[in-house]
Amino acid sequence: MPDSESNLESSHVDVINGTSVLSETKISDEKGSVGKRAVPQIGKDGYPDSIYINAAKIFQGLRTEKSSGKILLRYGDASGSPTVAFKDEQSRRVSYELAFKTLKYQDLLEEMLVESKVYPSYSIADELTSLLVVMLCDLQDRKFQNRKIFAEEEIVAEVQEVGNYLYSYETKLAAALARCRIKHDALSIEYFVPETISKQEQRTSALPICFWINTFKISLEDVIKDLEMKGFTKVESVPDFDHYTYAVDQHCRDVLVFPSSLKEELLNLDLSADCKLLLQDKSRSLAVHSARALLTEGADIIMAHLGSHLTIAHMSVLTNGSSSSIFVCGVKSSAKEEELMNSFSHMGCTNICLLHEDFTELRPTDPRLEKATVILLIPQCSELGAGNPMELILSEHGDADLLQDLFQGFVSEDKLRILAERQLNELLHALKFNKVQAIVYCTCSVYPEENELVVKKALESGVERDKARRYRLIPSIFSTCSDSESSTEMFFKIEPSQISSGCFLAVLEREKKVSAKDILASAAAKALLDGIVEEKPKEEVKKPKVKQRRRKAAAGDSKPKAAKLPPRPTAAKVKAPKAAHKIQETHVCPICPKSPASKVQKNHADSPKEKTVQERKAASDTAQETGQGKKAASNTQQKNVP
Repeated sequence: MPDSESNLESSHVDVINGTSVLSETKISDEKGSVGKRAVPQIGKDGYPDSIYINAAKIFQGLRTEKSSGKILLRYGDASGSPTVAFKDEQSRRVSYELAFKTLKYQDLLEEMLVESKVYPSYSIADELTSLLVVMLCDLQDRKFQNRKIFAEEEIVAEVQEVGNYLYSYETKLAAALARCRIKHDALSIEYFVPETISKQEQRTSALPICFWINTFKISLEDVIKDLEMKGFTKVESVPDFDHYTYAVDQHCRDVLVFPSSLKEELLNLDLSADCKLLLQDKSRSLAVHSARALLTEGADIIMAHLGSHLTIAHMSVLTNGSSSSIFVCGVKSSAKEEELMNSFSHMGCTNICLLHEDFTELRPTDPRLEKATVILLIPQCSELGAGNPMELILSEHGDADLLQDLFQGFVSEDKLRILAERQLNELLHALKFNKVQAIVYCTCSVYPEENELVVKKALESGVERDKARRYRLIPSIFSTCSDSESSTEMFFKIEPSQISSGCFLAVLEREKKVSAKDILASAAAKALLDGIVEEKPKEEVKKPKVKQRRRKAAAGDSKPKAAKLPPRPTAAKVKAPKAAHKIQETHVCPICPKSPASKVQKNHADSPKEKTVQERKAASDTAQETGQGKKAASNTQQKNVP
């Protein structure tokens, strides 16, 4: 964070054109120098006039409105959104950074102007008050030294006027700053930074940074060799960090994690300048890896938002070796298209197609998207879960008004509702693409209204055109709950912490068409058909045999069996049936184990083997006792005569 002894030095690098706004830095360790790259610097000697003008316009829209009793300065008419024209991407970034820095110290800067009697001024109109505060912020950051006039700089009269006015009071302004620090017992000007911003910046400064490897240009093995030559040591995880160390990310194997203290040095390496090692928030790497896992050979993917060109390039790198194309929505101008294609070409990406239409303007039946089966939706969100929200907003050309919410530490209910409605509309539109089989939805929000609730509302809407194959939540490739059926566990979430930025990820996939054969096979694999499928073949094979044997037995008996007129048993033969009867009462039926066989015989047919034994025994008894049977039958008939 800046203080009275520091210079405003941006920590961002424009990968597109290789320019940097970092000061010259030398990388070294105990073994000596390991790398050096001189880069242009801006901020130490001031800024071009256009930067001050743009920063003043941005600050005018972001500044904190004071209550009537606390107003120190009059900022003129703030109605309407000011038109801001940037020379290039670097100018845009620096303008926003200067505006946001002014916003952090707004209370101190206003107090300095009043304390030094610089304000009010009859020579400075209220409409230039924002410019006055912005230029004072830069002036104290340069220890009240005159700024450099840049070559070929376009001179702006208002900037020259305000600058000269401040220089004439530089001694009084420096004294006013000292009195403010004494008054508030502040050891440095960091005391005046709002608590929400101070905590956010402390977390950002300590948070590990992530670089993904562009395997179009270099392999993971070669990157590791290069880093080892420069004195870096590989460790297992973030807790093992000790200055010149790094680790392979636990979720994305093409992402390397470094201590935040090495950020500027890493950005100055040839690996970064040559687009071999690229700095980006980890959430974007998680999103592209999730989408790639759903992509089949030869299928295309739709990226619903332009966002950062690095996200698109990473998606292209992951599809290397396939015939897939990446369709990117929302490239509005030919100039932007040319700029992006030059960047992608420099990074080795060749399978990217840029579309001028916004995602919601695309027809689901667009013939260009006939082979698209996956949609990656990373909508604009509040970004409060990101490691560096301001960097993410700037790099993805997000809503700059969110910087004001970042300053407050929360998003207003009205803005949150607007964001959630926009996100839901985009997800609903994604559901209408008939040939798309899966959707990845990713945010850096900490609010359920932008995360779980958006996904659940979309799934409950029923807008899918293919009603037979509805979308359902499935676990992402990073989830540990792949067997869970709970929808709350299906979401992949990383809560913001001291070692990781926040991320929300939801994967939606169409239900697959399954045949009856596949259903039975799946049920059998899960042992759901045990005792059902295996018994049927036995019944089908043995039943015909039982019938045949019964028919043979019936054909062999020309007369009624002796069982109808049983012979008079002897005493020995009377006891045997009683014993057998007792055995039948205690025997358990093999089909219904809980019921005695004597009771179940009415419901179950005798098995083929048992009936064969009984028939043979009956035939044998009949042959041996034919005479006794006839005599018994004769006596019975005589007794029955009245």
